[in-house]
Amino acid sequence: MTALWKSDVTVPAGTPFEPGRRHDVIIVGAGLTGLATALELVRSGMDVAIVERGGIGELASGSNTGKISLLQGTTLSSLRRHHPASLVRAYLDANRDGFEWITRAADELGVSTTTRTAYTHAQGAEGVAAVTEEYRAAREAGLDARLAGADELAASPVHMASAVALDDQRAIDPMSLLAALATAFVAAGGRLHLGTAVSRVRVVPRPRVDTEAGPLFAGKIVLATGAPITDRGLYFAKVSGMRSACVSFDLEGEVPDGMYLSADSPTRSVRTATAADGAGPERSPQLIVGGAGHPVGRTDSELAKLDELIAWARDTFPVGAETHRWSAQDYTSHNLVPFIGSMPRSLGRVRFATGYAKWGLTNAPAAALRIASELRGEKMRERPTWMTVIGTRLTVPADLARGVSENAKVGAVAAQGWTAALARSTPVAQPAEGEGTVAQHHARPVGVSTVDGQTRAVSAICPHMGGVLEWNDLECTWDCPLHASRFTPDGERIEGPASTGLRRLR
Repeated sequence: MTALWKSDVTVPAGTPFEPGRRHDVIIVGAGLTGLATALELVRSGMDVAIVERGGIGELASGSNTGKISLLQGTTLSSLRRHHPASLVRAYLDANRDGFEWITRAADELGVSTTTRTAYTHAQGAEGVAAVTEEYRAAREAGLDARLAGADELAASPVHMASAVALDDQRAIDPMSLLAALATAFVAAGGRLHLGTAVSRVRVVPRPRVDTEAGPLFAGKIVLATGAPITDRGLYFAKVSGMRSACVSFDLEGEVPDGMYLSADSPTRSVRTATAADGAGPERSPQLIVGGAGHPVGRTDSELAKLDELIAWARDTFPVGAETHRWSAQDYTSHNLVPFIGSMPRSLGRVRFATGYAKWGLTNAPAAALRIASELRGEKMRERPTWMTVIGTRLTVPADLARGVSENAKVGAVAAQGWTAALARSTPVAQPAEGEGTVAQHHARPVGVSTVDGQTRAVSAICPHMGGVLEWNDLECTWDCPLHASRFTPDGERIEGPASTGLRRLR
């Protein structure tokens, strides 16, 4: 389960950790949001430190499909369905600024990209209306999108009943970009602390983060962790965690170089990767296929979903050997617009960003621009209009309905998880390699799994809100179906709003 982008990238080493040191800004997370924010601030003369549990691009930032695009499936039409045109334009303007930032950074740092046409297409008749709606929303918002012509549809490597197209978008190797940003950050005087997990964020009496290596103090803190690792503001209940899978193949034939995303289900994402934008200098061109999206912890078998995706790819394209498979997780806000700004109940000392809905390559640098502007103390009139519009958007009835619906599902899943766990008592048969099961011991759910020949038992109760965990048979992890926290087989926290790991039983 290693992303194509992570197979041959060299990332910078971290800098020495100094417990008790004070910085102007501490950023938690070394993905694109964290690195872009950090580089903006350190180049403004601030003393900035990044603290990261794992490595550069550990999660979503290093595991996406590498599409930098303002045509984002049916995002604009979904927004327009329930929000005013001004908010849709603000969202597009934010992403346009993010697009320009990331392409400038790539050019400056010597990270190659290729120019592509992005397509949102209908696989069948039921998707045609969605394509038309996206085209209209895009044009209304000021995006130079167009409807694909008959010849273009016929030449497509995927079946397209109709499609909206946007020229001059980019494809990139995201890990090469992240490594370059991290290198530039350290060269500018930034402090980069990798392999250092943050266990707690404190606001008073002065901002600090507690880590396994000791505390760090700051004037301001930025949480660039996907889901915020603090419950201030209750954002875990305002976003939904979604996982999707990717697989790459050696390409054995000619495939047009567009970037394709279906508007109807099942969602399929397709692009090629060459030596110019991510396949690696020693590797043949790759075909990257993504899909199999689902709410975290709410599917019978993640492996079965990936197998279905692979079968579709082999039936559709001239591909050879499978080279890599990987998954990623991102969060979608219930009102469909990312949350960016000051964390409630933090006295203005904590900033955060979440809810990119799998479009982080433009939303993340946009979030970094806004957070950096606020921390530099720039006046409102000096900031782009989109920052104000998105920051002051109103919650509409449809937003509330989505939130109520999602949280009702969370409640139902929570009840089902406990009922199922308590119906099975330990001891249980030792799981086969790569498998896991949940049972109850003394009326408490226990997760038992076997990975790499070792059988482990951990508490199967998520330490965040008490959800019963589900076994992820693709990645061999314990996933929470409530708010998308994830854990390794031996209970170590991977991501999500949970701030601690699972209790190990044996």
